[in-house]
Formats: sequence, structure tokens, C-alpha cells
Amino acid sequence: QVQLVESGGGLVQPGGSLRLSCAASGSIFSINTMGWYRQAPGKERELVATITSGGITNYADSVKGRFTISRDNAKNTVYLQMNSLKPEDTAVYYCNAWVRRIASMRYLEVWGQGTMVTVSS
Repeated sequence: QVQLVESGGGLVQPGGSLRLSCAASGSIFSINTMGWYRQAPGKERELVATITSGGITNYADSVKGRFTISRDNAKNTVYLQMNSLKPEDTAVYYCNAWVRRIASMRYLEVWGQGTMVTVSS
């Protein structure tokens, strides 16, 4: 089994910063793309940012210039630094990874349980 565990969510004022972390654990052979998605109340889940194992990044237009995704391959961990937060960033943030398990030839998509980020004064 492979698990993704997120941390770092919470309540922050507009203009503030938060850093999310997501650590993958289990019988992991390798991890391809890792990313962050979010889902606001009453809305569909949307992509926030992704990063490949080689460090190529992709961002939603709404977060470009404010959020930075990074990863530590040795620790199987992905981070999301969120700056200049806005109330519209309020959502549950989910970690996502494409993981190849030991003794498997396939990559499977794995999701974390989500962490709440609330931006409010």
C-alpha cells in the first residue's frame, strides 16, 4: 500500500502565507508526477500545480506568481509554498502522485486525504 499524508493547512489572513507538505510512504519503487489539487465548497476539484520527477512544473493561472511547488525526491515529499493568499484560495487541498510500487510495472494514481486551507480576516 502507498499513502500520501498532507500537513500544513490552517487559517491565515488575506495576504499571508502557508506551506503545505505531502509525504508518500509505503512500498514505493518510484514516483512520477506529484501535484496539488483543491476543491472549494460547491465547486469541482481543480488543479493547482504539478511537478515531474525531473522538476518540470505546471501551475493554474490563478496561482501563478503566488504559489511555488517543489519536491524532495529522496524523501518522496512534495511541497506547496503559498504566498499572497486570497479568500478565493480557501479550499481543501489534496496531494496527488503517480506511484510505481515495488514489484509492479504500472504507475497508479494516489490521493491524500486533504488538508483545509482557510483564508479569512
